[in-house]
Amino acid sequence: MAKILVIDDDTSICETLDLYLTEEGYEVHTATTGTQGLNRFVEVAPDVVILDIRLPDISGFTVLEDLREEDENVKVIMITAHHDMETTINAMKGGAFDYIHKPINVDELDIAIKKAIKTIEMEKRIDGLLMEPSRGFKVGDIIGAGRGMREIFKTIGVVSQSHTTVLIQGESGTGKELIAKVIHNNTSPNEPYIAVNCSAIVETLLESELFGHEKGSFTGAINRKLGKFELARHGTVFLDEISEMSVNLQAKLLRILQEMEFERVGGKDRVKVHARIIAATNKDLWSLVKEGKFRDDLYYRLNIVAIHIPPLRERMDDLESLIDYLLAKINLDLHKRIVGVSDEMMQVFRKYGWPGNIRELENLLVRAAVIAKGQILGKSDFPDLLESSPDKAPLARDSGGEGSQDDAGRFLTLDEVEERHIRTVIRETSKNKGEICEILGISRPTFERKLEKYGITFEPE
Repeated sequence: MAKILVIDDDTSICETLDLYLTEEGYEVHTATTGTQGLNRFVEVAPDVVILDIRLPDISGFTVLEDLREEDENVKVIMITAHHDMETTINAMKGGAFDYIHKPINVDELDIAIKKAIKTIEMEKRIDGLLMEPSRGFKVGDIIGAGRGMREIFKTIGVVSQSHTTVLIQGESGTGKELIAKVIHNNTSPNEPYIAVNCSAIVETLLESELFGHEKGSFTGAINRKLGKFELARHGTVFLDEISEMSVNLQAKLLRILQEMEFERVGGKDRVKVHARIIAATNKDLWSLVKEGKFRDDLYYRLNIVAIHIPPLRERMDDLESLIDYLLAKINLDLHKRIVGVSDEMMQVFRKYGWPGNIRELENLLVRAAVIAKGQILGKSDFPDLLESSPDKAPLARDSGGEGSQDDAGRFLTLDEVEERHIRTVIRETSKNKGEICEILGISRPTFERKLEKYGITFEPE
């Protein structure tokens, strides 16, 4: 029979959990203060501890630390009424096995307890979870209180204790680099953070950027150049759009992950790699592996710890918080005093598909703030969005033939004109992709690339 210790100053919660867990077949012990809980822990040696963060005598984080000093393998499930990101990350960094919010969902608690007991039984040990809180970490970088984001915060808390390779996957605009920066800031904030966009640099230059080169290794190499992996020292190298890396460079990156060393272009000396590698992509890497477009051995090396960021359309519980955060940022940048979005507009936001995710939301809010006359953003401040289908990307306005300018009279870029034209053809024809390609005069692969480029979601009828 597994033993469980409940430490919570709310006697009703202690009594309720005692009754429920006893009926589930556990031996239950309770304590209403941190000191009493520590004493009971020594007396009964429980398998699992359910610990409240707010206690009358000492902090739950202090109790957690003392418990882990007594037994570094203790499984502690922390509970709190607070839903902020910082608390979640600190709990996981401090060594908590799991983290549950009040009011307690007994099903969620039951799953957490069984997972903890199974971990004990299988003698799976979680190492290196104890670390002093990082200095300079800004919790405002990521907004989210939903289950999906809370799981991401837990993962950040765990991976921040080592230099394990991390793969971040999510649609464009979901905030993949923000996650990478949070991991870096929470691990080695005093070391360099270096981001490389693998799709923005041609292969020959990318190799030199990553690995550096020796003097005279190629035409124009007049001096030795240190690559990003060297410059990062013990910090982080963030490889964005990893799916766009050539097969040749994929092989070299694999060698780095395997051996943690490399040679500069044109060099013979082997250079040690001390930086953490975080890779990100908006594509399904496993699908690319099956298509032969991405090395399977590199995929497995990158996928040691995977973080999948849910799209904005699946985070409607976070929408208001995100808007508040973005408006505060916009007000600071534009010297505005926008206080919020109207209830009517919020209903539109909740029905919209958000193909561009948080980046699209921010861009819409920026534009609305620029043209807004009042302090509440209403329907008149989002003209393009209101004429779009709620489950598709924004559709072009019918400009009566004057499609080269926006509502403010600004001339559109060629990309913007092209995007509007593609959206118009899709909306007005409702044809399949093959027929639309004929209308646009482009090939199917080109059409697919443009859909991805402009974040257009297209479901043929």
